[in-house]
Amino acid sequence: MPKLSRADRDLLAEKRLLVNLRAHGVAIARTLEQKIGDGGPYNQRIDPHILTPVRNRLIQEGTIREHEHGGVTWYFPADITQAKLDERYHAQLPVYQQLHAGSLPKRLGQTLEIATYKALLDGPLEEFSGRYFDLTSHDDSAMYRKEEPPQHIGRRTLSGNQNLDFLIRHPTAGYLGVECKNVRVWLYPQDDDITEALQKCLALNAVPVIIARRIPYATFAVLSRCGVIIHQTYNQLLPSADAEIAALAKQKDLLGFHDIRLGNEPDGRMVKFITKNLPLIADEARRKFDEHSDLLDGFVNGHMSYAEFAGRSGRRSRGEPEDFDEDLHPPFEEP
Repeated sequence: MPKLSRADRDLLAEKRLLVNLRAHGVAIARTLEQKIGDGGPYNQRIDPHILTPVRNRLIQEGTIREHEHGGVTWYFPADITQAKLDERYHAQLPVYQQLHAGSLPKRLGQTLEIATYKALLDGPLEEFSGRYFDLTSHDDSAMYRKEEPPQHIGRRTLSGNQNLDFLIRHPTAGYLGVECKNVRVWLYPQDDDITEALQKCLALNAVPVIIARRIPYATFAVLSRCGVIIHQTYNQLLPSADAEIAALAKQKDLLGFHDIRLGNEPDGRMVKFITKNLPLIADEARRKFDEHSDLLDGFVNGHMSYAEFAGRSGRRSRGEPEDFDEDLHPPFEEP
């Protein structure tokens, strides 16, 4: 695929937004991201950092409208009929509400953790903390009991009620701190889920390992050069007990979350990552993490802007002088 300019990607984002909204009637941001960023022809997929500003521009221009309803923002074409708008709201809102009702959000968070835990049990890195006790005593319609990893490693400690999901002891790279994010949103470096995970790993001097559904290229490019290990699952895991709501959420004319997978068993990609890839790449990640931890610390603790962090880390990794003017030498942008 030829490299597209930012202007070309904006035009493609606008086209796909309007086509999908007219077909879908009304949609939340996560549905639009699924259909435009995750789905469609490979050479027409647009990541959220392009899609969102284009959507906001179309709202300002009056081509798209937005409405807060049921605790979430919905987007729809300005020329949609009220009857069609009502019909599409009433079809999708109950599904969205069921996904966010009762204990499901917390059990959903556990599902990816448990899949990771099961892969760890079968892997070569035997020294790890973070343990589930009662996986065979009941089904996943109720929360499982977990023993969290310790909040300290020697003199290093986490504050408050903070915990990593797992702490792994690698024989040569030292500690690895694992965070599992079973969320629909694509995770960018500035997102709280990322910065909070990095803060915890920096506090414990543990190489960060982030496991999530979707992580854009920009996050890989900027953070991997700083020693952050990233694994995309490409699926959101839902408890098997919630198969009915999962089936509804996957329907393309409802929320369209076609990548939902049931259960807490690790798939082949997860098993390979935990049991084969992670042990092999940990030493190089430790080297990079040690070399860039000062920049990571400045960024995640608010002493350095993302632009400065991205620029400095890129120049450091290339062996270039770091003290450039960011206005003259802009930071990394996804190609």
